[in-house]
Amino acid sequence: MANPLHQFEIQDVVPIHIGGLNASFTNSALFMVITVAVVTLFLTASTRGRALVPGRWQSMAELSYEFVAGMVRDNVGAEGRRYFPFIFSLFMFILFGNLLGLIPYSFTFTSHIIVTLAMALFVFVGVTVIGFLRHGAHFLSFFVPKGVHPVMWILLIPIEVLSYLSRPVSLSIRLFANMMAGHTMLKVFAGFIVPLGFLGGWAPLAMAVALSGFEFLVAFLQAYVFSVLACLYLNDAIHLH
Repeated sequence: MANPLHQFEIQDVVPIHIGGLNASFTNSALFMVITVAVVTLFLTASTRGRALVPGRWQSMAELSYEFVAGMVRDNVGAEGRRYFPFIFSLFMFILFGNLLGLIPYSFTFTSHIIVTLAMALFVFVGVTVIGFLRHGAHFLSFFVPKGVHPVMWILLIPIEVLSYLSRPVSLSIRLFANMMAGHTMLKVFAGFIVPLGFLGGWAPLAMAVALSGFEFLVAFLQAYVFSVLACLYLNDAIHLH
C-alpha cells in the first residue's frame, strides 16, 4: 500500500541553489502559481461579457463577489469595504487551492503548516499595523478588559496579550490540520480498494467517494473560516471590540 503521507512531500520542480541556500521552485510553489492563474482566468473570463442576464460562469463569479462582500459587511461594517480586495483574494486563493488539491496527482499546498502560517502571519501583522495606524498607542487598550478592577489587570492583561499572539497559530493550524487529515484519510481508504479485490473493495470505494464529497465541503468551509476570522480580527483592530 502506498504511503498516505507521500502526497505531502515537497519536491523540486526547478532546482535552484544559491550558495548554501535552496531556493528551488517546488511543487508547492507551482500549484500556488496555478491557483493564482486559475482564479484570474475564472474571474476575467466569467465577467468579460457582462451580460444583463448572467450565464453560469458569470453567476458564479458574481455570487463569489457578493458572498465575500456580505462577509466583510456583516463582520467589519462599512469601514471594512476598503479591505474587501484583500479578503476576497484571500478567500479565492484558499478555496481554489483546496479544490485543486482534490484533483488526483495534484498537490495541496494548504496542507503544509509553513504555507498556512505564512498567510496567518500576514493577516496578523497587517491587522496589528492597521490597529496602530488608526488608533496609535490607544490600540493597546484592546488588551485591557473593560469593567474590570485595575487590580485584576496584572492577571488579565498577560492573558489577553497571549490570546492575541496565539491568533496566527490557531488560524494556521486549523486550515493545515483539516486539509492534511482529510487527504490522509482519503488516501488510506483509496489504498484498500485494489488490494481487497472486486468483492471486498466496494466498502473502501464507497467510503472514498463519500470522503471525496465531504472534502469538497471542507475545502469551502476552511476557506470561509479563515476569511471570516480575518474579518473578525480586522473588526477588532478598527473598532477595538
